[in-house]
Amino acid sequence: MMQRNEGDILAQKPAPAERKNRLRWLATLSSVPLFGIVAAFGIAPDTTVQDIPAVTVVDHLRLPKAEPVATPTGYWREARVERGDNISRLLERLQVKDPAAMTALLTAKGVKAPRQLVPGRSAQALTTDDGQLLDFRYLAPSGNELVVKRDRDGFSISEEPADLETRVHMSTGEIDHSLFGATDAAGIPDTVAIQMADVFASEIDFHRDIRTGDRFTVVYEVSYARGEPVSSGRVLAAEFINEGKAHRAVFFQAPDGRGGYYAPDGKNLRKAFLRSPLEFSRISSGFTSRRYHPVLKEWRAHRGIDYAAPTGTRVRATADGRVEFVGRKGGYGNLIVLRHAGRVSTAYGHLSRYARGLRNGSRVSQGEIIGYVGSTGLATGPHLHYEFRVNGAQRNPLTVAMPAAEPVAPKHKAAFDVVAAEMKVRLALASGTQVASRE
Repeated sequence: MMQRNEGDILAQKPAPAERKNRLRWLATLSSVPLFGIVAAFGIAPDTTVQDIPAVTVVDHLRLPKAEPVATPTGYWREARVERGDNISRLLERLQVKDPAAMTALLTAKGVKAPRQLVPGRSAQALTTDDGQLLDFRYLAPSGNELVVKRDRDGFSISEEPADLETRVHMSTGEIDHSLFGATDAAGIPDTVAIQMADVFASEIDFHRDIRTGDRFTVVYEVSYARGEPVSSGRVLAAEFINEGKAHRAVFFQAPDGRGGYYAPDGKNLRKAFLRSPLEFSRISSGFTSRRYHPVLKEWRAHRGIDYAAPTGTRVRATADGRVEFVGRKGGYGNLIVLRHAGRVSTAYGHLSRYARGLRNGSRVSQGEIIGYVGSTGLATGPHLHYEFRVNGAQRNPLTVAMPAAEPVAPKHKAAFDVVAAEMKVRLALASGTQVASRE
């Protein structure tokens, strides 16, 4: 057997330590990605990088044929309703030259807006170049919007509820001759003036107490649609300075839904009885034990108050109660008698007619309309004869003590104080503006 020398053996078998180092190097090399190795060789020193030629490629793309964008052929115009306008004149100013549209508007059934144009309101019309009507819009007094659209069958005409928003208005004024004269001068709607008089009806007799120089401030809601006022809403707060004495009222609605007007300290301004059954009028004959009767031509007692007012003026129940009598009775003519708590009754005579559905036994609420002023019975002209009776005996309703209603409930007082504080700021802000008066 042939012997190998020691040197040959050592050359063929490396030492254990050297073999381990080689294995580590191979393992490391095998774990490096192939592209990593190429990249390493690419940036090695002394490597020559040749310029790469750039080639420009132009590809012709086929674009779709441009078509003109269809736009509606028409023009929107706007015009304000002028005094004495009818729908024909309004459409003429809107440059509508469309007899078919005119006929459709005038003959439309169930639509009142074309015949209820309000001066100052605006209307819009969309027309073609030659004046054909495509679309028409008008905000009616009811708060609905009149919408007219041309379709295949002619025109569709409807009244649709308008989107309403509520804004708060603040106004102030000074009495020169009458409450309505001053509110007109201040631009305050009659509905707001009537509310204000009603709010303070238990504090101020607007038939006798107001004086030249009295001042008032009122905060109220107005409903708007498309930027135009539609209707006046509730009075939120008011102040009336009568002969130097300030009367203030704040509307507060409790969480249970009941609302009313209160003084800033929470006192209820609503009395058990209103001082007057009419919203606004003048006294033509007072309560007296001796008066010359214009019809009977003799001196006799007049145990009530006569309020002169046009025929048809609304008559209110002065307190909650039940109808004890409704019908015709002697010199009273058409008469209503209401029975109230505490052996008190009220009578309303010379009426032209009664409220619809009123009959003996009906329940009525304070302020509810029960009839209308007339001149039936022994009357020389239209007026309301009003009596306040206790145990059947007439008392002077202008001087008799009226009990007050309940104040703000203690559990709601904190919420009321927050509302009252806000309204106090608004009233102060409004009263600081320029005062409007009517000469």
